[in-house]
Amino acid sequence: MHPFQLLFLLFLIIPLAEIYLLIKVGGIVGAGPTVFLVVFTAVLGAWLLRIQGFSTLARIRSTMNQGGIPAIEMMEGAVLLVSGALLLTPGFFTDTIGFLCLIPALRRAMIRWALGRFLMPPGFGGPGSGSGGDSTHSRGPTTLEGEYRREDD
Repeated sequence: MHPFQLLFLLFLIIPLAEIYLLIKVGGIVGAGPTVFLVVFTAVLGAWLLRIQGFSTLARIRSTMNQGGIPAIEMMEGAVLLVSGALLLTPGFFTDTIGFLCLIPALRRAMIRWALGRFLMPPGFGGPGSGSGGDSTHSRGPTTLEGEYRREDD
């Protein structure tokens, strides 16, 4: 499926799901409590997002102080940014996805899955490589043999 078609479907289906859930919850508990729940989840999500953001920032600083590259931590920051947008969007479906992104173990697993799925080239043991062996060292280094000459001499 083309990415624009997928985005179109998401922008169509998610608001419809949100409206459906708001109507259903409102029919069960009433309009006032439904509005309170929507506002409460936004406030709770912002508070939890703040805590997770500072924790991620501390891990970024720690990794950089040790001389490492905080790649996973930076990606966690991006996921937290999306999570914040989802939590501030009124509705229960987006809040559920936003709260799931705030769980550190789930967030890291999702990032590692996405890295392996979309960034590993074929033949390196990642998904779609066709090798049934070890996913970390399925192939050795490639040596190219040949001759060359400089044209500018």
